[in-house]
Amino acid sequence: MKKKLALATIVLLVALAALTVALAACNPTLDPNALNILGKTSDLAKPYMTEIFDLYRQTGKKLNIIAVEDSEYETTALKMLHDGKMADVFLHFHNADLELFDAEANFCMLNDEQWVSDLTDSAKAYCTDADGNLLGLPYWESSVSGCYYNTKIFADNQLDAAATQEEFNARCRSLKRKGITPICWPADGCSWMIQFGMDPIFADNPDLLDKLNANEITYADIPQMTAMLEWLDSAEQHGWFGDDALKTGWDDISEALSSGKAAMTFIWDTWFYTDFTDGKYTKDDFALMPVFMNTAETGTYEGGNLNMMMVYKNSPRKDEALEFLNFCATPANYNVAFNGISTVSVFRGQTTNIQSKMVLDAAASIAAHERVSTASTKIIGYSADKVANAVHSMFANTHVSVTQCLKQLDTDRINEAKELGAKGF
Repeated sequence: MKKKLALATIVLLVALAALTVALAACNPTLDPNALNILGKTSDLAKPYMTEIFDLYRQTGKKLNIIAVEDSEYETTALKMLHDGKMADVFLHFHNADLELFDAEANFCMLNDEQWVSDLTDSAKAYCTDADGNLLGLPYWESSVSGCYYNTKIFADNQLDAAATQEEFNARCRSLKRKGITPICWPADGCSWMIQFGMDPIFADNPDLLDKLNANEITYADIPQMTAMLEWLDSAEQHGWFGDDALKTGWDDISEALSSGKAAMTFIWDTWFYTDFTDGKYTKDDFALMPVFMNTAETGTYEGGNLNMMMVYKNSPRKDEALEFLNFCATPANYNVAFNGISTVSVFRGQTTNIQSKMVLDAAASIAAHERVSTASTKIIGYSADKVANAVHSMFANTHVSVTQCLKQLDTDRINEAKELGAKGF
Protein backbone atom coordinates (compact mmCIF):
# COMPACT_ATOMS: atom_id res chain seq x y z
CA MET A 1 0.00 0.00 0.00
CA LYS A 2 1.34 3.39 -0.86
CA LYS A 3 2.16 5.25 2.38
CA LYS A 4 1.01 8.60 1.04
CA LEU A 5 -2.43 7.33 0.09
CA ALA A 6 -2.81 5.38 3.32
CA LEU A 7 -2.09 8.51 5.34
CA ALA A 8 -4.44 10.61 3.21
CA THR A 9 -7.14 7.99 3.60
CA ILE A 10 -6.87 8.00 7.38
CA VAL A 11 -6.99 11.78 7.54
CA LEU A 12 -10.03 11.83 5.28
CA LEU A 13 -11.88 9.24 7.32
CA VAL A 14 -11.18 11.06 10.56
CA ALA A 15 -12.69 14.15 8.99
CA LEU A 16 -15.73 12.17 7.90
CA ALA A 17 -16.84 11.52 11.44
CA ALA A 18 -20.25 10.38 10.29
CA LEU A 19 -18.80 7.60 8.20
CA THR A 20 -19.08 4.21 9.93
CA VAL A 21 -18.25 0.71 8.85
CA ALA A 22 -20.65 -2.03 9.74
CA LEU A 23 -18.31 -4.65 11.11
CA ALA A 24 -19.25 -7.28 13.64
CA ALA A 25 -16.50 -6.01 15.94
CA CYS A 26 -18.21 -2.63 16.31
CA ASN A 27 -21.80 -3.29 15.29
CA PRO A 28 -23.71 -5.79 17.41
CA THR A 29 -26.51 -6.00 14.82
CA LEU A 30 -24.27 -8.18 12.64
CA ASP A 31 -23.75 -11.84 13.39
CA PRO A 32 -20.16 -12.28 14.63
CA ASN A 33 -20.17 -15.86 13.34
CA ALA A 34 -21.33 -15.04 9.81
CA LEU A 35 -19.18 -14.58 6.73
CA ASN A 36 -18.57 -10.89 5.98
CA ILE A 37 -18.87 -9.71 2.35
CA LEU A 38 -17.83 -6.17 1.51
CA GLY A 39 -18.96 -4.34 -1.63
CA LYS A 40 -20.38 -1.15 -3.06
CA THR A 41 -24.05 -0.53 -2.32
CA SER A 42 -24.96 -0.49 -6.01
CA ASP A 43 -22.96 -3.63 -6.78
CA LEU A 44 -24.41 -5.70 -3.95
CA ALA A 45 -27.95 -4.82 -5.07
CA LYS A 46 -27.55 -6.45 -8.50
CA PRO A 47 -30.15 -9.21 -8.92
CA TYR A 48 -27.61 -11.97 -9.50
CA MET A 49 -25.81 -10.92 -6.31
CA THR A 50 -28.89 -10.93 -4.11
CA GLU A 51 -29.93 -14.25 -5.70
CA ILE A 52 -26.63 -15.99 -4.91
CA PHE A 53 -26.72 -14.65 -1.35
CA ASP A 54 -30.24 -16.04 -0.88
CA LEU A 55 -29.22 -19.40 -2.32
CA TYR A 56 -26.27 -19.60 0.07
CA ARG A 57 -28.42 -18.76 3.06
CA GLN A 58 -30.82 -21.53 2.07
CA THR A 59 -28.03 -24.00 2.87
CA GLY A 60 -28.16 -22.84 6.49
CA LYS A 61 -25.08 -20.64 6.25
CA LYS A 62 -25.07 -17.01 7.41
CA LEU A 63 -23.84 -13.88 5.66
CA ASN A 64 -23.20 -10.31 6.74
CA ILE A 65 -23.56 -8.13 3.65
CA ILE A 66 -21.57 -4.94 4.28
CA ALA A 67 -22.65 -2.32 1.76
CA VAL A 68 -20.65 0.91 1.46
CA GLU A 69 -21.79 3.89 -0.56
CA ASP A 70 -20.04 3.87 -3.92
CA SER A 71 -18.28 7.22 -3.46
CA GLU A 72 -16.80 6.11 -0.13
CA TYR A 73 -15.89 2.55 -1.05
CA GLU A 74 -12.16 2.82 -1.79
CA THR A 75 -11.33 4.93 1.25
CA THR A 76 -13.48 2.82 3.56
CA ALA A 77 -12.00 -0.45 2.35
CA LEU A 78 -8.44 0.88 2.63
CA LYS A 79 -9.12 1.98 6.21
CA MET A 80 -10.46 -1.47 7.03
CA LEU A 81 -7.39 -3.11 5.51
CA HIS A 82 -5.04 -0.76 7.36
CA ASP A 83 -6.80 -1.52 10.65
CA GLY A 84 -6.74 -5.29 10.11
CA LYS A 85 -10.55 -5.42 9.81
CA MET A 86 -10.93 -6.30 6.15
CA ALA A 87 -14.02 -8.36 5.35
CA ASP A 88 -13.62 -12.05 4.56
CA VAL A 89 -14.75 -11.53 0.95
CA PHE A 90 -13.85 -8.26 -0.77
CA LEU A 91 -15.41 -7.17 -4.08
CA HIS A 92 -13.24 -5.18 -6.46
CA PHE A 93 -12.65 -4.65 -10.15
CA HIS A 94 -9.17 -5.41 -11.47
CA ASN A 95 -8.27 -1.78 -12.10
CA ALA A 96 -5.41 0.52 -11.18
CA ASP A 97 -6.98 1.24 -7.75
CA LEU A 98 -6.48 -2.39 -6.79
CA GLU A 99 -2.73 -1.80 -6.58
CA LEU A 100 -3.37 0.28 -3.48
CA PHE A 101 -4.56 -2.85 -1.69
CA ASP A 102 -1.39 -4.89 -2.41
CA ALA A 103 -3.36 -7.93 -3.50
CA GLU A 104 -0.46 -10.37 -3.37
CA ALA A 105 0.32 -9.53 0.26
CA ASN A 106 -3.24 -9.32 1.55
CA PHE A 107 -5.43 -11.65 -0.50
CA CYS A 108 -5.38 -15.31 -1.49
CA MET A 109 -4.10 -16.28 -4.92
CA LEU A 110 -6.73 -18.59 -6.37
CA ASN A 111 -4.79 -20.41 -9.10
CA ASP A 112 -5.54 -23.88 -7.75
CA GLU A 113 -9.24 -23.54 -6.95
CA GLN A 114 -11.47 -26.23 -8.45
CA TRP A 115 -13.56 -23.77 -10.47
CA VAL A 116 -10.69 -22.18 -12.41
CA SER A 117 -11.08 -24.48 -15.42
CA ASP A 118 -14.73 -23.41 -15.75
CA LEU A 119 -13.80 -19.76 -16.38
CA THR A 120 -13.83 -18.51 -19.95
CA ASP A 121 -10.45 -17.40 -21.26
CA SER A 122 -11.36 -13.71 -21.28
CA ALA A 123 -12.80 -13.80 -17.74
CA LYS A 124 -9.70 -15.55 -16.42
CA ALA A 125 -7.40 -13.10 -18.21
CA TYR A 126 -9.23 -10.15 -16.68
CA CYS A 127 -8.63 -11.47 -13.16
CA THR A 128 -5.00 -12.50 -13.65
CA ASP A 129 -2.12 -10.27 -12.52
CA ALA A 130 1.17 -9.67 -14.31
CA ASP A 131 2.73 -12.67 -12.56
CA GLY A 132 -0.01 -15.04 -13.70
CA ASN A 133 -1.84 -15.20 -10.38
CA LEU A 134 -5.63 -15.38 -10.29
CA LEU A 135 -6.74 -12.64 -7.91
CA GLY A 136 -10.44 -13.34 -7.56
CA LEU A 137 -13.54 -15.09 -8.79
CA PRO A 138 -15.13 -13.04 -11.59
CA TYR A 139 -18.77 -13.00 -10.60
CA TRP A 140 -20.45 -10.32 -12.64
CA GLU A 141 -22.21 -9.44 -15.86
CA SER A 142 -19.92 -9.17 -18.85
CA SER A 143 -20.11 -7.59 -22.27
CA VAL A 144 -18.17 -7.15 -25.49
CA SER A 145 -17.30 -3.63 -26.56
CA GLY A 146 -16.73 -2.97 -30.22
CA CYS A 147 -18.13 -1.15 -33.23
CA TYR A 148 -21.85 -1.85 -33.56
CA TYR A 149 -23.11 -1.03 -37.04
CA ASN A 150 -26.47 -0.86 -38.81
CA THR A 151 -26.56 -3.77 -41.24
CA LYS A 152 -29.47 -2.34 -43.24
CA ILE A 153 -27.75 1.00 -43.80
CA PHE A 154 -24.57 -0.84 -44.77
CA ALA A 155 -26.45 -3.12 -47.17
CA ASP A 156 -28.38 -0.22 -48.72
CA ASN A 157 -25.05 1.44 -49.48
CA GLN A 158 -23.33 -1.73 -50.71
CA LEU A 159 -21.03 -1.87 -47.69
CA ASP A 160 -19.91 -4.74 -45.51
CA ALA A 161 -18.00 -4.92 -42.24
CA ALA A 162 -14.44 -3.65 -42.29
CA ALA A 163 -11.49 -5.96 -41.63
CA THR A 164 -8.69 -3.37 -41.63
CA GLN A 165 -8.19 0.25 -40.64
CA GLU A 166 -8.03 1.27 -44.31
CA GLU A 167 -11.34 -0.46 -45.02
CA PHE A 168 -12.96 1.18 -42.01
CA ASN A 169 -11.82 4.61 -43.13
CA ALA A 170 -13.26 3.88 -46.57
CA ARG A 171 -16.63 2.93 -45.01
CA CYS A 172 -16.66 6.24 -43.10
CA ARG A 173 -15.88 8.24 -46.23
CA SER A 174 -18.61 6.48 -48.19
CA LEU A 175 -21.27 6.99 -45.52
CA LYS A 176 -20.36 10.65 -45.12
CA ARG A 177 -20.76 11.20 -48.87
CA LYS A 178 -24.28 9.74 -48.61
CA GLY A 179 -25.21 12.23 -45.88
CA ILE A 180 -25.11 9.65 -43.08
CA THR A 181 -23.10 10.27 -39.92
CA PRO A 182 -20.63 7.37 -39.90
CA ILE A 183 -20.08 7.20 -36.13
CA CYS A 184 -22.20 8.43 -33.24
CA TRP A 185 -19.47 9.79 -30.95
CA PRO A 186 -21.05 11.02 -27.68
CA ALA A 187 -18.41 13.56 -26.70
CA ASP A 188 -20.66 15.32 -24.18
CA GLY A 189 -19.95 13.49 -20.95
CA CYS A 190 -19.15 10.02 -22.30
CA SER A 191 -15.61 8.81 -21.73
CA TRP A 192 -15.25 5.13 -22.55
CA MET A 193 -14.61 5.25 -26.29
CA ILE A 194 -10.95 6.29 -26.23
CA GLN A 195 -9.87 3.42 -23.99
CA PHE A 196 -10.92 0.97 -26.71
CA GLY A 197 -8.29 2.45 -29.01
CA MET A 198 -5.67 2.45 -26.26
CA ASP A 199 -6.19 -1.17 -25.18
CA PRO A 200 -4.14 -2.77 -28.00
CA ILE A 201 -1.20 -0.46 -27.35
CA PHE A 202 -0.71 -1.78 -23.84
CA ALA A 203 -2.35 -5.21 -23.93
CA ASP A 204 -0.13 -6.23 -26.86
CA ASN A 205 3.03 -4.78 -25.31
CA PRO A 206 3.05 -5.18 -21.51
CA ASP A 207 6.57 -3.76 -21.39
CA LEU A 208 5.19 -0.40 -22.50
CA LEU A 209 2.63 -0.57 -19.68
CA ASP A 210 5.32 -1.37 -17.13
CA LYS A 211 7.51 1.51 -18.28
CA LEU A 212 4.59 3.94 -18.33
CA ASN A 213 3.55 2.92 -14.82
CA ALA A 214 7.14 3.25 -13.60
CA ASN A 215 7.26 6.80 -15.03
CA GLU A 216 10.10 5.80 -17.35
CA ILE A 217 8.20 6.87 -20.49
CA THR A 218 5.19 9.03 -21.31
CA TYR A 219 2.37 8.78 -23.83
CA ALA A 220 4.37 11.15 -26.01
CA ASP A 221 7.06 8.46 -26.33
CA ILE A 222 4.57 5.98 -27.80
CA PRO A 223 3.92 6.47 -31.55
CA GLN A 224 0.58 4.63 -31.42
CA MET A 225 -0.80 7.21 -29.00
CA THR A 226 0.01 9.96 -31.47
CA ALA A 227 -1.45 7.88 -34.30
CA MET A 228 -4.71 7.43 -32.38
CA LEU A 229 -5.09 11.14 -31.64
CA GLU A 230 -4.26 12.01 -35.25
CA TRP A 231 -7.02 9.67 -36.41
CA LEU A 232 -9.52 11.11 -33.92
CA ASP A 233 -8.64 14.67 -34.93
CA SER A 234 -8.94 13.85 -38.63
CA ALA A 235 -12.21 11.95 -38.18
CA GLU A 236 -13.75 14.87 -36.30
CA GLN A 237 -12.59 17.40 -38.89
CA HIS A 238 -13.99 15.28 -41.73
CA GLY A 239 -17.37 15.07 -40.03
CA TRP A 240 -17.25 11.34 -39.34
CA PHE A 241 -18.67 12.00 -35.86
CA GLY A 242 -21.40 14.26 -37.21
CA ASP A 243 -21.99 17.97 -36.75
CA ASP A 244 -23.05 17.81 -33.10
CA ALA A 245 -20.71 15.29 -31.44
CA LEU A 246 -19.75 17.82 -28.78
CA LYS A 247 -23.42 18.12 -27.80
CA THR A 248 -24.19 14.41 -28.04
CA GLY A 249 -24.41 12.60 -24.70
CA TRP A 250 -25.53 9.29 -23.23
CA ASP A 251 -29.23 9.96 -23.72
CA ASP A 252 -28.74 10.82 -27.39
CA ILE A 253 -27.04 7.64 -28.61
CA SER A 254 -30.20 5.56 -28.95
CA GLU A 255 -32.08 8.11 -31.03
CA ALA A 256 -29.10 8.65 -33.34
CA LEU A 257 -28.89 4.92 -34.05
CA SER A 258 -32.56 3.96 -34.08
CA SER A 259 -33.41 6.81 -36.44
CA GLY A 260 -30.61 5.97 -38.85
CA LYS A 261 -28.96 9.35 -38.43
CA ALA A 262 -25.76 7.53 -37.48
CA ALA A 263 -24.65 4.15 -38.81
CA MET A 264 -22.21 3.07 -36.09
CA THR A 265 -21.15 3.62 -32.50
CA PHE A 266 -18.44 2.28 -30.18
CA ILE A 267 -20.27 0.64 -27.26
CA TRP A 268 -21.09 -2.76 -25.67
CA ASP A 269 -23.76 -5.35 -26.42
CA THR A 270 -25.71 -5.13 -23.14
CA TRP A 271 -26.46 -1.46 -23.92
CA PHE A 272 -28.83 -2.62 -26.65
CA TYR A 273 -30.84 -4.53 -24.01
CA THR A 274 -30.80 -1.84 -21.33
CA ASP A 275 -30.82 1.55 -23.07
CA PHE A 276 -31.64 1.19 -26.76
CA THR A 277 -35.16 2.20 -27.82
CA ASP A 278 -36.53 0.94 -31.13
CA GLY A 279 -37.31 3.47 -33.84
CA LYS A 280 -36.97 3.11 -37.57
CA TYR A 281 -34.38 0.47 -36.72
CA THR A 282 -34.34 -2.08 -33.89
CA LYS A 283 -31.47 -3.83 -32.13
CA ASP A 284 -31.96 -6.73 -34.54
CA ASP A 285 -30.70 -4.45 -37.32
CA PHE A 286 -27.23 -4.18 -35.76
CA ALA A 287 -24.13 -6.32 -36.00
CA LEU A 288 -20.66 -6.18 -34.49
CA MET A 289 -17.22 -5.59 -35.93
CA PRO A 290 -13.97 -4.42 -34.28
CA VAL A 291 -13.25 -0.86 -33.23
CA PHE A 292 -10.76 0.83 -35.52
CA MET A 293 -8.92 3.81 -34.05
CA ASN A 294 -5.56 3.62 -35.81
CA THR A 295 -3.85 1.57 -33.09
CA ALA A 296 -4.52 -1.98 -34.34
CA GLU A 297 -4.57 -2.63 -38.07
CA THR A 298 -7.17 -5.39 -37.83
CA GLY A 299 -9.15 -3.71 -35.06
CA THR A 300 -9.95 -4.59 -31.48
CA TYR A 301 -12.72 -5.56 -29.07
CA GLU A 302 -12.66 -4.90 -25.35
CA GLY A 303 -13.73 -7.64 -22.99
CA GLY A 304 -15.98 -6.90 -20.05
CA ASN A 305 -14.90 -5.31 -16.79
CA LEU A 306 -15.67 -7.83 -14.08
CA ASN A 307 -16.22 -7.49 -10.35
CA MET A 308 -14.08 -10.03 -8.53
CA MET A 309 -14.69 -11.80 -5.25
CA MET A 310 -11.37 -11.75 -3.39
CA VAL A 311 -10.55 -13.61 -0.17
CA TYR A 312 -8.71 -11.82 2.64
CA LYS A 313 -5.60 -13.81 3.45
CA ASN A 314 -5.69 -13.03 7.18
CA SER A 315 -9.37 -13.76 7.66
CA PRO A 316 -10.19 -16.17 10.52
CA ARG A 317 -12.89 -17.50 8.17
CA LYS A 318 -10.62 -17.89 5.13
CA ASP A 319 -11.63 -21.51 4.50
CA GLU A 320 -15.30 -20.61 4.71
CA ALA A 321 -14.74 -17.70 2.34
CA LEU A 322 -13.05 -19.99 -0.18
CA GLU A 323 -15.98 -22.39 0.13
CA PHE A 324 -18.37 -19.51 -0.54
CA LEU A 325 -16.52 -18.82 -3.78
CA ASN A 326 -16.85 -22.51 -4.68
CA PHE A 327 -20.57 -22.22 -4.05
CA CYS A 328 -20.86 -19.19 -6.32
CA ALA A 329 -18.84 -20.94 -9.04
CA THR A 330 -21.00 -24.08 -9.06
CA PRO A 331 -23.06 -24.34 -12.28
CA ALA A 332 -26.26 -25.30 -10.46
CA ASN A 333 -25.98 -22.09 -8.46
CA TYR A 334 -24.71 -19.51 -10.94
CA ASN A 335 -27.21 -20.65 -13.54
CA VAL A 336 -30.01 -19.83 -11.12
CA ALA A 337 -28.49 -16.47 -10.21
CA PHE A 338 -27.86 -15.40 -13.83
CA ASN A 339 -31.11 -16.73 -15.26
CA GLY A 340 -32.36 -14.21 -17.84
CA ILE A 341 -29.44 -11.81 -17.26
CA SER A 342 -28.02 -10.28 -20.45
CA THR A 343 -24.33 -11.08 -20.28
CA VAL A 344 -21.53 -12.74 -22.16
CA SER A 345 -20.73 -16.01 -20.40
CA VAL A 346 -18.11 -15.76 -17.67
CA PHE A 347 -18.30 -19.50 -16.92
CA ARG A 348 -18.09 -22.24 -19.53
CA GLY A 349 -21.08 -23.91 -17.94
CA GLN A 350 -23.28 -20.82 -18.08
CA THR A 351 -26.51 -21.68 -19.91
CA THR A 352 -29.32 -19.52 -18.54
CA ASN A 353 -27.94 -16.08 -19.39
CA ILE A 354 -28.95 -14.17 -22.51
CA GLN A 355 -26.22 -13.68 -25.10
CA SER A 356 -26.81 -11.24 -27.91
CA LYS A 357 -26.98 -12.51 -31.47
CA MET A 358 -24.57 -9.74 -32.40
CA VAL A 359 -21.87 -11.22 -30.17
CA LEU A 360 -22.61 -14.82 -31.14
CA ASP A 361 -22.41 -14.00 -34.84
CA ALA A 362 -19.07 -12.24 -34.35
CA ALA A 363 -17.59 -14.98 -32.13
CA ALA A 364 -14.73 -15.88 -34.48
CA SER A 365 -13.72 -12.24 -34.95
CA ILE A 366 -13.96 -11.59 -31.22
CA ALA A 367 -11.76 -14.59 -30.45
CA ALA A 368 -9.13 -13.28 -32.87
CA HIS A 369 -9.13 -9.61 -31.86
CA GLU A 370 -10.42 -9.25 -28.29
CA ARG A 371 -8.17 -7.65 -25.67
CA VAL A 372 -8.73 -7.66 -21.96
CA SER A 373 -9.68 -4.19 -20.72
CA THR A 374 -6.27 -2.63 -20.16
CA ALA A 375 -6.05 1.15 -20.52
CA SER A 376 -8.65 2.22 -17.97
CA THR A 377 -7.92 -0.62 -15.57
CA LYS A 378 -4.13 -0.91 -15.54
CA ILE A 379 -2.64 2.49 -16.34
CA ILE A 380 -1.78 4.18 -13.06
CA GLY A 381 -3.38 7.61 -12.92
CA TYR A 382 -5.76 6.92 -15.79
CA SER A 383 -8.90 9.03 -15.55
CA ALA A 384 -11.47 8.34 -18.24
CA ASP A 385 -13.10 11.72 -17.65
CA LYS A 386 -9.85 13.64 -17.96
CA VAL A 387 -8.88 11.74 -21.11
CA ALA A 388 -12.27 12.54 -22.63
CA ASN A 389 -11.98 16.19 -21.60
CA ALA A 390 -8.59 16.53 -23.29
CA VAL A 391 -9.92 15.05 -26.53
CA HIS A 392 -13.07 17.17 -26.24
CA SER A 393 -10.87 20.27 -26.06
CA MET A 394 -9.03 19.19 -29.19
CA PHE A 395 -12.34 18.73 -31.01
CA ALA A 396 -13.77 22.02 -29.77
CA ASN A 397 -10.74 24.22 -30.36
CA THR A 398 -8.86 24.06 -33.64
CA HIS A 399 -5.93 25.73 -31.86
CA VAL A 400 -5.44 22.66 -29.65
CA SER A 401 -3.11 20.41 -31.62
CA VAL A 402 -2.56 16.68 -31.35
CA THR A 403 0.75 17.40 -29.62
CA GLN A 404 -0.92 19.67 -27.08
CA CYS A 405 -3.68 17.14 -26.45
CA LEU A 406 -1.07 14.43 -25.89
CA LYS A 407 0.78 16.68 -23.46
CA GLN A 408 -2.44 17.29 -21.53
CA LEU A 409 -3.09 13.55 -21.31
CA ASP A 410 0.38 13.03 -19.84
CA THR A 411 0.05 15.94 -17.43
CA ASP A 412 -3.30 14.70 -16.10
CA ARG A 413 -2.08 11.11 -15.77
CA ILE A 414 1.15 12.04 -13.99
CA ASN A 415 -0.60 14.43 -11.60
CA GLU A 416 -3.13 11.75 -10.71
CA ALA A 417 -0.37 9.19 -10.14
CA LYS A 418 1.42 11.63 -7.85
CA GLU A 419 -1.76 12.18 -5.84
CA LEU A 420 -2.05 8.43 -5.44
CA GLY A 421 1.53 8.26 -4.19
CA ALA A 422 2.49 5.85 -6.96
CA LYS A 423 6.10 4.73 -6.90
CA GLY A 424 8.36 6.60 -9.32
CA PHE A 425 6.11 9.67 -9.66
